[in-house]
Amino acid sequence: MTLSHDVAGDGPALVLLHSGVCDRRMWDAQWPALIDAGYRLVRCDFRGFGGTPAPDRPHSDAEDVLALLNGLGIAQAALVGSSYGGQVALEIAARWPDRVNALALICSALPGHEPSDELNALGEREDALLEADDVAGATELMVETWLGPDADETVRDAVRQMQRRAFELQMAAAEELEPIEAAMDLAAIQAPCLAVSGAHDLADFRQIAARLPDLLANADYVELPWAGHLPSLERPSAVTDLLTGFLEDSVPPARPVC
Repeated sequence: MTLSHDVAGDGPALVLLHSGVCDRRMWDAQWPALIDAGYRLVRCDFRGFGGTPAPDRPHSDAEDVLALLNGLGIAQAALVGSSYGGQVALEIAARWPDRVNALALICSALPGHEPSDELNALGEREDALLEADDVAGATELMVETWLGPDADETVRDAVRQMQRRAFELQMAAAEELEPIEAAMDLAAIQAPCLAVSGAHDLADFRQIAARLPDLLANADYVELPWAGHLPSLERPSAVTDLLTGFLEDSVPPARPVC
């Protein structure tokens, strides 16, 4: 199955991977700016999000993304991942390091991370609401949890729509199937990495971002004092500037011929 996706622009390939409460629309603000900056952009919906149906068999999101890149003829790409999308980016870079030339991880999850009591409690509240068929309540819980103080009502409504779409797709599936967890060695990742956290995010994700420079060969850590868990939505232009600055050094963009 091919993931629902968009492709545009010219230059080095740059793949945008969404969080587990959003879909590929979360990158709408960055999309034109990064194309104008000189990159060939790809963004996709994981299975059970946005325009991609929920899985009907065991699957790997990392392998799905790799298959998409193969189908597009992309041999190497920079990966930008938000939250769960960051975890998928790490898996791709660890399992196929020659395919990744840079990583930007925004409030990333981490393979093998042991969730805190706070994060477990959140998952239990979400499950209880969904089991009670209170999709609206579960959606609002996610909006309230994951957006920081800078998110306006337009952003909150966008996350609300994306999260509700994911719940509806996943609840309509005949069977709930979690992605396959593959063994990987993060030490295999040699690509330069920018690890970003938000000061208003849950402690799990702040700690993961702070640990990444110790786990990866070439990673820098930045905390955004104003941000929650989804800074690319909360202050889009600030995150676009952060990404273009990082990518300018690690994966220079295409330049027009004068």
